[in-house]
Amino acid sequence: MRSVPPLWERLQPRAFRIAATCMQELAAEAAPTRGSYRYDPIMMELPTIRVALVTRELAAQVRALRVAPDQYSFVGDVEFNLVDAERDPQSDAMAILAGDEVIGFYRLDYAPTVVAWKPVPASVGLRSFLIDRRHQGHGYGAAAIEACCADLRRRHPERHLLALNVNCINRGAIRAYRKAGFVDTGELYFGGRAGPQHLMLRSLD
Repeated sequence: MRSVPPLWERLQPRAFRIAATCMQELAAEAAPTRGSYRYDPIMMELPTIRVALVTRELAAQVRALRVAPDQYSFVGDVEFNLVDAERDPQSDAMAILAGDEVIGFYRLDYAPTVVAWKPVPASVGLRSFLIDRRHQGHGYGAAAIEACCADLRRRHPERHLLALNVNCINRGAIRAYRKAGFVDTGELYFGGRAGPQHLMLRSLD
């Protein structure tokens, strides 16, 4: 049987080609159109985005988070993920905060096969990532990913990859994750309840 190199080794030669393609796509999407509004950082200063383990004090705000109806099949049920993460020693329920206000949620899984369905060495799984519908479209998602990575580097320096699955039809999320530094491995997971999912990775180093 022909040996297969580890996933990250196979990903590396593809990363440059994929990154170049993503840069072209994002540049085209960012091109100004007549009458379009462009974000000006001088005009609008975003609050500091940070992440924290969900505590009893934060849990009520997390439960109040809402997304658009067509997004629920992608992000799952927040209440379930809070309860499930609490009873799972290999999982963390995380709150995303702008100042002192909870604006989002995600879950971290440290078991090697939860997200990737097969071991990805030294990885952490990112699941159920969401920004409340009232706060979408302001760059909070990208800032939250950066805060998530910084938190993992601080608390789990032995982990080197952040892995997630994103549904193939969720084009907006795919673009957002690429912009946040994730690379599509080209591998698909067919067990998702909303359809096939891409496996995407981001380096924590």
